[in-house]
Amino acid sequence: MNVRRRPKKIGRWMLLAIILLAIAVGAYRGGAGRCRGAACLKKHAGPTADDSPIGRVVPDTTRITVEVLNATDTRGLARQAMFTLRDAGFDVVFHGNTTERRDSTEILDRSGHANWATLAAKAMRGGRILQQPDSSRFVDLTVLVGRNWTPPRLPLHP
Repeated sequence: MNVRRRPKKIGRWMLLAIILLAIAVGAYRGGAGRCRGAACLKKHAGPTADDSPIGRVVPDTTRITVEVLNATDTRGLARQAMFTLRDAGFDVVFHGNTTERRDSTEILDRSGHANWATLAAKAMRGGRILQQPDSSRFVDLTVLVGRNWTPPRLPLHP
């Protein structure tokens, strides 16, 4: 009897797939997907005291109206600041952009309540407070988000 054996193509494809997978894993672990240095440690260390949200700072019986303006070229900073201030208990009635540019965050007191501006500075983790009364704006505070402001790191929710 003359029986010819055919090579098993499935076995060759499986071997090829395993080799390619091993090369991909080796490239990833070898540096293509790995960060290095202090930036990597900070990135993967998890939230610290400086990264976590402040929490509510406005008393429950007080309503403080705020407008948030992005004074940088970074898109979306006013929106992130709005969420931060709302989490702290402020009533953010408007967020948007301004043509003014700031290196540091400024909190403009429009209604003459310096303690409210101090609460906003606490929620924003800093900021220069300026007294600029303006009753035509219909807000208590104006927050000009500057380039030095970094939003708090949010927890991961799957």
